[in-house]
Amino acid sequence: MLDHSGHICHRVPVRFAHSCGMSNASPQALSSTRGAAMYIGALLGPSLLLLPGLAAEIAGPASILAWVGLLALSGLLAWVFTAFGTRLGGGAGVAGYAAAGLGARAGRAVGWCFLAGVILGAPVVCLIGGTYVAALLGGGPTMSLVAAAVLLALVIALTLGGARSTTAVQLGLVAILVVLVAVAVIGSAPAARAANWTPFAPHGWASIGLAGSVLMLSFVGWEAIAPLVGRLRNPRTQLPRVIGVAFAVTAVIYLALSTATISALGARAASSVPLADLLRVAVGAAGPVAATIAAVALTLAATNAYLSGAAALAAELRMSRRAADPGPAWWLQLAIIGAGVLLLGGAAAGVVNTAQLVAIPTTLFLTVYLGCTAAGVRVLSGPARIAAAVACSAVLGVLAFSGWALLIAMLTALGAYTWRPEVTPRPATASNDSAVDAPTP
Repeated sequence: MLDHSGHICHRVPVRFAHSCGMSNASPQALSSTRGAAMYIGALLGPSLLLLPGLAAEIAGPASILAWVGLLALSGLLAWVFTAFGTRLGGGAGVAGYAAAGLGARAGRAVGWCFLAGVILGAPVVCLIGGTYVAALLGGGPTMSLVAAAVLLALVIALTLGGARSTTAVQLGLVAILVVLVAVAVIGSAPAARAANWTPFAPHGWASIGLAGSVLMLSFVGWEAIAPLVGRLRNPRTQLPRVIGVAFAVTAVIYLALSTATISALGARAASSVPLADLLRVAVGAAGPVAATIAAVALTLAATNAYLSGAAALAAELRMSRRAADPGPAWWLQLAIIGAGVLLLGGAAAGVVNTAQLVAIPTTLFLTVYLGCTAAGVRVLSGPARIAAAVACSAVLGVLAFSGWALLIAMLTALGAYTWRPEVTPRPATASNDSAVDAPTP
């Protein structure tokens, strides 16, 4: 979920550096086609490799209703963040948007919830890749956790060495993911059975809300729309096209994959590697191999962006002179390692399961959206204000199913809200000018 600075086109990078208000290093004008491609990349990522199966495990075939509901919420969030970007400027970011409507402390709380979501989300992303590796090698949960730990250690080492994912690499990996999904959906179509949709809600209707609280991880990324506003040649005419194309493409991909997972796999839909299972049905033994290679590549690239983007966000929130340096700080590396030990260790001990691990960063990102949409009710006007109010209510509804993960988000927000660090002044620059001042730490 994350630009995460300098990596403006993929899921993780876009989200972080831009969400914390950093400007893009390459301010060249964008065409509508490239703008749409960037935001498709911002929305798609490794979570797509796991969540269709996880949702099916939680709610059965009824999980499709959670997908549809979250797509509607996704459209509202796109509208709200577009309105924010147009009204307040693309440089404000999620912390600035929340501060505009709810005050500087709320803006800081939103920013730190986003940062915590990145730190706690990195081990979860690595677990997705590790699960595909274990499934290919015939291993079980222990091998998945070991592979996840290896991937996390590898990406930290790469990041410390200065390696960064480029825009071209990120878009290329997303393109590969889209191709694999298309092959899986089309190739598995002959195996689809209507009987696989019954019983429709085997775990009760409340399970749809539980599935939605997990699936929301796939819908984090629309806040990256705001910085795009300043890079379009004619935002008033281009932005609706960009949003429309990005929303349509991601909606088709999400619905097609979730539908195919249930229709073709049936009882096997509750899988930790649903794309690998679909590709096995579609193309045979080569399918899981292709899915695993893609999973590892996406995991490394996305987690690398998590680290780089989180460092940029932390620097901006601290208002430090290092804000222009997107390189990860040592404290952040230690936080990621600590989060990996805590979360992966908890999974190994049986204290938490995969759904609960996914719920942790997802709930933190939902808290970010709650702050921004609540601010939108106060700052925006007209239809955008109505969209913000509806989205805020919907986010609250999803948060109600987050369980104990909500406590982590509440403690993070409360700690940031009450914390009063010393501020290191930064000289004013033209790039920092915006309609809303950055939140004061």
